[in-house]
Amino acid sequence: MLKIRLKRIGKKGQAFYRVVVMESTKNRSSNAIADLGSYNPHIKPVAFSIDEEKAKYWLDKGAQASETVAQFFVKSKLIKATKKGSVQSNGKTKKKEVKK
Repeated sequence: MLKIRLKRIGKKGQAFYRVVVMESTKNRSSNAIADLGSYNPHIKPVAFSIDEEKAKYWLDKGAQASETVAQFFVKSKLIKATKKGSVQSNGKTKKKEVKK
């Protein structure tokens, strides 16, 4: 499954992130399929830049944004807001068995 997530770069204590598309099973420092933008939390206001056309393309292809990236996408109006902590039910309910 493809994920849109942050890839950490920069020196120790001065983290800088790239917004990338990569396989969800790969390590964060492995090669990315595509670079979409960057995120710098150390400057005020926080700098989040993204290529919106590329992001829409990968979202249409089925890539899922991580929670952090999804928050930035909501702020830039690329996706609709999602409820935090909501769990989708698979339709099955668990019933407790009563032992006698």
